[in-house]
Amino acid sequence: MVFLKMFRRFYIETFGCQMNVHDSEKMAGVLSGEGYRPTDDPKEADIIIYNTCSIREKAEQKFFSELGRIKPLKRKRPHLKIAVAGCIAQQKGKAVFARAPHVDLVFGPQNIHLLGGLLRNDRGRAVANEDNPFIAESDLPVLRKPGGRAWVSIMYGCNNYCSYCIVPFTRGRERSRPSGSVAQEIAGLAVQGFKEVTLLGQNVNSYRSDLDFPGLLRAINAIDGIERVRFVTSHPRDLSEDLISAMSGLEKVCEHLHLPLQSGSDKVLKQMNRGYSLDEYRRKVDALRERVSGLSLTTDIITGFPGETDRDHRSTIEALEEIRYDGIFAFKYSPRPGTSAALIADPVHDTSKTERIEEILALQDAITLGINRGLENTVQEILVEGPSETDASMATGRTRTNKVVNFPAVSVRPGDTVQVRITSARKHSLIGRLCEGLHT
Repeated sequence: MVFLKMFRRFYIETFGCQMNVHDSEKMAGVLSGEGYRPTDDPKEADIIIYNTCSIREKAEQKFFSELGRIKPLKRKRPHLKIAVAGCIAQQKGKAVFARAPHVDLVFGPQNIHLLGGLLRNDRGRAVANEDNPFIAESDLPVLRKPGGRAWVSIMYGCNNYCSYCIVPFTRGRERSRPSGSVAQEIAGLAVQGFKEVTLLGQNVNSYRSDLDFPGLLRAINAIDGIERVRFVTSHPRDLSEDLISAMSGLEKVCEHLHLPLQSGSDKVLKQMNRGYSLDEYRRKVDALRERVSGLSLTTDIITGFPGETDRDHRSTIEALEEIRYDGIFAFKYSPRPGTSAALIADPVHDTSKTERIEEILALQDAITLGINRGLENTVQEILVEGPSETDASMATGRTRTNKVVNFPAVSVRPGDTVQVRITSARKHSLIGRLCEGLHT
């Protein structure tokens, strides 16, 4: 029986953010413990898991389209199990079965630890999406892809209740891991050869355990073998002077911060329940740039929030022009069931949303390209991630400021730290050449 299980395969498709990617690594760890092995081909799989995101309507639509496309494979292979995980599973539960009868298992992000039991019971359809106390997330096995970078959850859930966001309803209230548990996991990653860790949480700034977040950064900075520390996501309201001091004073904390603005309009920010004004946000950015040399700043922008006027949109454009981010993630607003923003009866027409987001992206592309061109002929420290996805003769990696750099792959491996001279800039990446003799 064990011999047969060794040859069972699993395939996981992930939708959404880095937290979902890390959740998929946990699912892979659980499945590996059950005797399954990963495959990149769903046609070879004995179980297919869709790890879903419901933060935006487009991601939800994409998932259901994928779920429909897999239905013929289920007909051909009736013993194939199809599972839906993540936020859609948490939000919709048994309703997934009504929409997609070929699904076998549904479980939310707080129930990953139940996956093995659901498979072993083999009683047909099963659903597990109930809220659970903070018991199992940090103890789950994790199957990470080899390389120099790893993601580590330091907290779960969110207490902010931004009016457009479904996360507090799908992932629950904030729960922070003990700092010793986080440090132990990261020390283990260093022993395995990982050099960079990204700390994950819906709002890492509000991490509270035996240490606060700046204290946690100081503890991780002392771990031998780790060279880089990143974190996402930071809420502007909770960005403290102590955190800015930690970023400026800790050598391993990278000079990159993702700080979601969402809108340049104070009126819209208030309706979003963000808890800060544009001026308050701007002052924190000024403090960061004054203290953290070479800071790379990225953000999120939502356009077309209910009631957003042309003047509100113009305020966002002006904020982008003034702050000059290294990059942005921009989205058209889509109402999420259960959020307070979904009840606002003043929708923006989709044509206006499209026009506004196109203007935002065109402006940001020009800003990003200009910033990247300023890096031409500089030498950057790169952590190698592996071969380029588009050109096997090129290696790819990231600077400390989280910029993607591609360069000829000459005797480098994932996890290597190299020095690369930047030869040309593109909108979303840099091209360079390896500096001889500067390779660790």
